[in-house]
Amino acid sequence: MSPRVCDVQPVSDTIGDFLRSRREQLRPEQVGLPASERRRVPGLRREEVALLAGISSEYYLRLEQGRDLHPSDQVLDALAAALQLDEEATAYLHRLAHPPRRAGRRRPRQHNPGPALQQMLDLWTSTPAYAQAASGQVVAANRLAVALSPSFEVGSNTLRAAFLDPAMRQLYPEWETVTARAVSALRATVSLDQAEPELLETIGELTIASERFRVLWGRRDVRHKASGPTRMNHPVVGELELHYERMLLPEARLILVVYHADPASPSGERLQLLASL
Repeated sequence: MSPRVCDVQPVSDTIGDFLRSRREQLRPEQVGLPASERRRVPGLRREEVALLAGISSEYYLRLEQGRDLHPSDQVLDALAAALQLDEEATAYLHRLAHPPRRAGRRRPRQHNPGPALQQMLDLWTSTPAYAQAASGQVVAANRLAVALSPSFEVGSNTLRAAFLDPAMRQLYPEWETVTARAVSALRATVSLDQAEPELLETIGELTIASERFRVLWGRRDVRHKASGPTRMNHPVVGELELHYERMLLPEARLILVVYHADPASPSGERLQLLASL
């Protein structure tokens, strides 16, 4: 039986946790500090981050310990610069400091994409495409997407499959990259304070069941890559070099995922063969 959201709590999502994680992953030489001295902690020390950000060590300690949860935007930007955060990670830090007001306990949402979305996907006979909720649950898919992987079938959960289904390691030769990308995109696009129960349950289940997910979630990498290349090793048609596109459907609160190959490429021909089958 899968753990319920009330039984499983995902890794905490606070300013202090995020700052600590990013501090531990930044090497001294990356910020111009000497690296030859012996260090008892990984990455930067708290006082070094405080110095780089131009704030007192005592104040930075309060931030990491959760005793100051509402730093100013100026302090947040200074910390982001000290920790060499990119635009997405900086926005995530601001979101942690200024979360939207809670609207009370959220009820499970029934994602009904409607017939129009499924009809559109069915028209794409040579392009694998599916739509999923933030939790990873697939709610609409065309036949070629299902032929590409059973994890894209309606009712499946792509996030669970990526970490718990051994077949995914065979499908994705670059499985480590794919899983890291999935978790960093999840961090960038959701807020646990506002997340739906289904998503919290999925995160909690994977935190317990998958060491790979637990490590990646704990790193708190933040990056949403909406498009790029990916490789698949399909059991029937062989290796596929594809491009993926992830598009947000705001009104339906769904994510549309589309795969395509370069025209007249070997992967394009293999994708056509798969469609014909």
